[in-house]
Amino acid sequence: MKVKFNINSLVRDNIKTLKPYSSARDEYKDVAVKNMVFLDANENPYENGVNRYPDPQQNLVKEILSELKSVPKQNILLGNGSDEVLDLIFRAFCEPSKDNIITLPPTYGMYSVLANINNVENKEVLLSDSFQPKVSQILEKTTEQTKILFLCSPNNPTGNTFSVTVVEELLTKFNGLVVIDEAYIDFSEQLTWLERLKDFPNLIITQTLSKAFGLAGIRLGICYASEEIIAILNRIKPPYNVNELTQKKAIERLLEPGNVVKEIEKIKLQRKWLMSSLEEVSFVEKIYNTDCNFVLVKVDDAVKRYEQLTEKGFVVRNRTNQPLCNNCLRLTIGTEKENSALLQALKEII
Repeated sequence: MKVKFNINSLVRDNIKTLKPYSSARDEYKDVAVKNMVFLDANENPYENGVNRYPDPQQNLVKEILSELKSVPKQNILLGNGSDEVLDLIFRAFCEPSKDNIITLPPTYGMYSVLANINNVENKEVLLSDSFQPKVSQILEKTTEQTKILFLCSPNNPTGNTFSVTVVEELLTKFNGLVVIDEAYIDFSEQLTWLERLKDFPNLIITQTLSKAFGLAGIRLGICYASEEIIAILNRIKPPYNVNELTQKKAIERLLEPGNVVKEIEKIKLQRKWLMSSLEEVSFVEKIYNTDCNFVLVKVDDAVKRYEQLTEKGFVVRNRTNQPLCNNCLRLTIGTEKENSALLQALKEII
């Protein structure tokens, strides 16, 4: 059953009346027509591959994503990394000094940073001991000024995926936007929420090419949502937010999905091997299940072990300062050679 939802009740008043900037490429879109002389955008006329402005709507990238993900183009927005997408969501729906959001620590730290940047209160509800959302507490903290609930699933830094039943309950009962951050979904056995996008008009899904697709350096984030939400975000995004080089590299990689799948399978195999091998390390107290390309490990003394690994040339992430992550290290899954070397270093540490 499709959830009823009025998106206009959440949009900031100034955004409702905003007249977006119209770029030269917005006004004349058919740049593929040959023999046209473009004298409309004050560009350098000497061809070097990037002397022209990029497609402001990244149409070719969206067409490929639309086919790969079975989502219509009008339900897709691209950003300069997922962080820009998240910032646009804040700016479109959260009134500074008035509205609030809800996050579920331990989780991705940029939600809190963006809340502070946009002067929006961040109400935190800790995950349960099993790293699942506490539905009743989330709903209790919700007020008329609560605009967005952020769910990172699979979650960073814990690595687990949230229960489908729990997420569905939140989508049904939370009277605001539910943003599901699926940065690590390609490493999970659970299906993406893209398949339920039509059922929940308050659902926004963010993904990225930084993890499974191995394109962290090009900064391309993806937002999937209703056509109405995408239209609102398009009104406030910078006109040329995704550069030409990023678009070209993204297209190149998206057109070789077979290679991406092979890399994902290698990472998953290495993840299984590393998790099993970590049981041999004397100071490892717990290895948490993971649906990501990293594993959270509880050790006897995270600060000490982090420093020892650094001395041996391995940089991991110390998450002991995060709620529910006392004495935990987060280990990214590397290549077979890197993982073997890491295990050897762990065993050598006294």
